Amino acid sequence: MLRLVLFIAAALVLASAGTEAAKLDLATVNQAQFAAGEPKGFSPALLKAEILLDRARFSPGLIDGRVSENFTKAVRAFQAANGFPSDGKLTLETWDKLMATSGSPVLVTYELTRKDVRGPFTKRIPARLERMARLPRLGYHNAMEKLAERFHVSEQLLRRLNPGTRFKKVGTKLLVPDVGRGDPPTAVAGVEVDTGARLVRVLDPSGKWLAVFPASIGSDEKPAPNGEAEIRRVVRNPTYHYDPDFAFKGVKAKRPFTIAAGPNNPVGSVWVDLSIESYGIHGTPEPGKIGATFSHGCIRLTNWDAEDLASMVQKNTKVSFKDEMANAGDERPQ
Repeated sequence: MLRLVLFIAAALVLASAGTEAAKLDLATVNQAQFAAGEPKGFSPALLKAEILLDRARFSPGLIDGRVSENFTKAVRAFQAANGFPSDGKLTLETWDKLMATSGSPVLVTYELTRKDVRGPFTKRIPARLERMARLPRLGYHNAMEKLAERFHVSEQLLRRLNPGTRFKKVGTKLLVPDVGRGDPPTAVAGVEVDTGARLVRVLDPSGKWLAVFPASIGSDEKPAPNGEAEIRRVVRNPTYHYDPDFAFKGVKAKRPFTIAAGPNNPVGSVWVDLSIESYGIHGTPEPGKIGATFSHGCIRLTNWDAEDLASMVQKNTKVSFKDEMANAGDERPQ
């Protein structure tokens, strides 16, 4: 009897693992339907929802097909913007509204190009800033990382969508999310940095949310600023300048140094410079940590969200800092 119980238990574990590791295809995700209750682990329906939220500029951050804090915040923002109760839970009402935002398939096939597989790549990047400064460029580690960032997904999900693929041969066909957001909105009145909620919102003149991005904002050693600021300029493919006055933990340098440009630079692929000295909104080499960790005082987004934000703003665009947690209940744009 004991052997039978153990056998059944093992079979259930293997069945669960098989479901978790099952191959994904276009139909599985594109035809996924709403199911009541919060999914445990990976969910094709959740992946579909993440991609549609991303397209609609209610960014869930790194797309991985699982429930996360950033996904919940994206759902909550989408609900608030559409006049629904904003509890962050993917209800049928929310699902139907989200499905109505786009009729295009969420997963598509993509053919690798020479540009995708060609470097230059930076295979090894040291953890310490001082050592990073010795490198000529902070590029992607490899083609997989480059593609994962292009399609806003984790490398684990990219592998799962394309089992056995090495991401090195031109002409290889991949299964990827269609995260095309369309043209950036033009009627941008300002940017709102919510330090408590760890969100960056782009507003139109009426206060409507045009985009909402998860963010890492400030730290104990360098808190985020308060009040109002303006955007001074946008720098794409920026270098990173370290001032010893920052006194970041773990950095022992007594003299300023500069780290070369590249998407794995500490400020990522774009820097949106603010009128507050040494502060900006920028990208990151670690998209999976956005919203889950603090920053060195600035406002850190995924590279793709930072680039999207940079495409919407211009010099003198207003940036306001607020703390939603201090005004709980005021979650809906007026």
